[in-house]
Amino acid sequence: MKAGLKEIVFLLDRSGSMAGLEQETIEGFNSLIKKQTEREGETNVTAVLFDDQYEVLWNGEDAKEVSLSKENYDVRGCTALLDAIGKAILEVGSRLQHTEENQRPDKVMFVITTDGMENASREFTHDKVKDLITHQREKYNWEFLFLGANIDAFHEANLLGVQQDMVHEFTASAAGIEAMYSSVQESINKIVE
Repeated sequence: MKAGLKEIVFLLDRSGSMAGLEQETIEGFNSLIKKQTEREGETNVTAVLFDDQYEVLWNGEDAKEVSLSKENYDVRGCTALLDAIGKAILEVGSRLQHTEENQRPDKVMFVITTDGMENASREFTHDKVKDLITHQREKYNWEFLFLGANIDAFHEANLLGVQQDMVHEFTASAAGIEAMYSSVQESINKIVE
């Protein structure tokens, strides 16, 4: 492991229900990333946008090179949450497995954000995702954060195997998005300190 290197994996909901919150999401994400670049050590970022499709924006990129914008964050579609989580875990896990040991992050934080119920996954089930999360947490010490709006975030996170102290609910509003990113920042601070 490379001491002082952390990776933050973001799953960003871009389903249609996020319409009207694009600017707040962009600003909140970029502010969080900027704060990470100011911390001691290095931060890599993987960011995945999901609706009923899955798009990787950055895959283990230096946080200093990452910036969300209107050009790369647009809302549309349904919510394939389980497929996004499952694919991202497998892809990041595979990439890290094929990375030199001395270049792997010593901390991986996986941040799941959604403002709606799962309604479009085809490949992954709650049980399969729960198995993946449990494996990564127990074997590799990954930390999983779950942030949900318009759903029972604690119930949904429990189905996925995310620890209850790593779950936050937010309101799907400008103030709610701001509070969500503040919660993520606080959780990251606790994990890396």
